[in-house]
Amino acid sequence: MFFEKLKKAFDNNRKHFRDSGKLKSMYPLFVALEAFFFTSENVTKDQPHVRDSIDLKRFMSFVVIALLPTFFFGIYNAGFQSNLVSGLSLGFWAAFSKGLIIVLPLVLVSYSVGFFWEILFASIRKHNISEGFLVTGLLFPMTLPPTVPLWQAALGISFGVVIGKEIFGGTGRNLLNPALTGRAFLFFAYPAKMTGNSVWTVVSKLKDQTVDIVSGATPLALTALAGTNEKIEVLLAQKGYGFFRLFTGIYPGSIGETSAMLCIAGAVFLMVTGVASYRIILGGVIGVLSTGYLLNMVAGESSAAWFSLNPFYHLVMGGFAFGISFMATDPVSAPGMENVKWVYGFAIGVLTVLIRVFNPAFAEGVMMAILFMNLFSPLLDYVEIKLRLKKRIPNV
Repeated sequence: MFFEKLKKAFDNNRKHFRDSGKLKSMYPLFVALEAFFFTSENVTKDQPHVRDSIDLKRFMSFVVIALLPTFFFGIYNAGFQSNLVSGLSLGFWAAFSKGLIIVLPLVLVSYSVGFFWEILFASIRKHNISEGFLVTGLLFPMTLPPTVPLWQAALGISFGVVIGKEIFGGTGRNLLNPALTGRAFLFFAYPAKMTGNSVWTVVSKLKDQTVDIVSGATPLALTALAGTNEKIEVLLAQKGYGFFRLFTGIYPGSIGETSAMLCIAGAVFLMVTGVASYRIILGGVIGVLSTGYLLNMVAGESSAAWFSLNPFYHLVMGGFAFGISFMATDPVSAPGMENVKWVYGFAIGVLTVLIRVFNPAFAEGVMMAILFMNLFSPLLDYVEIKLRLKKRIPNV
């Protein structure tokens, strides 16, 4: 009954948003709101019909569903770390409620500012608002530290949407992942708030307290302290960052990146539903492990500690699991041809390890690795198409 009345309300008010209506400039917003509840009114009347079981709205909805466990864990972890340094209760609901206070404003800013740009460009270009921002608006705040200022979050999502997507023509035409583009902009524009060398934790203001954030070394940053003959795994264990803790994600970091376990669960869901390419994800894992083992083989007594690091630590440290699961698999900025997806994912894994090993000042390499390979996606598609054309039997 409710949806019948809602459908009737949309039908009765559609005329006000048409070309002759008083609110015609808001038609893209009207269509976007209607599409949130119902399928499009624009359907093909004549045969033949080409059908797909997953349209763009359902496609993006699956990605949001896959992100939710990681997102809710990020809320809990942000609150847990805050209460830990504040000396407050570490109970689940106490930590989760504190995390909501920290994370929810970032999400609201991301969606409100991002949708403003989406609506503006849709109105100017006279096209519908894409559901793609449902994912971008959630991905972007999950890549941020919990204490990034709200105005910087607004600036970052603006850069990601406008420069990373809209100037190329909007959803489906962007070369770079918009959420990752916005994150990269903030990283280089405001390194003090985004640097991988330290992570900021919100501190609840107590009596006679003069600070509201504290900084401490992340697991990736701690690796820079390892000496030539020192094992990074041992150093991390001494600081309380064992492999299991890194895998589960109970440690300070960006909101969505810490739990490799939940990122893997989301990746499995996306691969089973056919939303994400298993070739990209498995290719990335293979690239990390093979590069890590190769560096182990060439490591000598005078080599940096990174050379002898167990390759599996690369998978659980930092944001690799999050990036390869949700960023690298973006269907727009990733290659479309199936075979080169292996190359694309493998190269991301290789570059992630190489950046971490040979540039200790930039320990988190997955962000730059994905953006770099985004630029090569069209070339990879072009190469595979050319190779396929050569195999065709010429007309006689």
